[in-house]
Amino acid sequence: MPDPIISRRAALMAAGILSLLVVLPGHLRAETLPLVTVTKDPGCGCCGGWIDHMRAAGFPVRAVNSDDVYSLKERLGVPLDLASCHTAEVDGYVIEGHVPAGAIRRLLAERPTAIGLAAPGMPVGSPGMDLPGVEPETYEVLLFDASGYKTYSRFHGAEEI
Repeated sequence: MPDPIISRRAALMAAGILSLLVVLPGHLRAETLPLVTVTKDPGCGCCGGWIDHMRAAGFPVRAVNSDDVYSLKERLGVPLDLASCHTAEVDGYVIEGHVPAGAIRRLLAERPTAIGLAAPGMPVGSPGMDLPGVEPETYEVLLFDASGYKTYSRFHGAEEI
């Protein structure tokens, strides 16, 4: 007859392994996307919409309110003509403005030599600028470095085209 202590140990070990298997996949998913730190003006409403978009796409996000976002842009090398309402940092890259999460995922997968991505201005229909009843515009997401920028992708709203 089996020893009841061993059976109890086996049952506890099995329960522990089972609970680890249930928790582990979610933990691994959370670790696959890096933290996005967004610096924004405290009064910016559309920045919250972009933050919500990034969280819905699975990115962990930390928002930092600042009354001097432009000093950060300058320090990080964001060209003045690409500036928008918020600046994010993710895994060594700068994300300027309402860049869709899909473009950021591609950037992180491809790892080009660049400072980052920008969606200049505040394109209507971009994440955080999606206004009910207003037709989204087509806009470019630009890859930039110290020497300039080039088109990285085109979007209509949050959808790549």
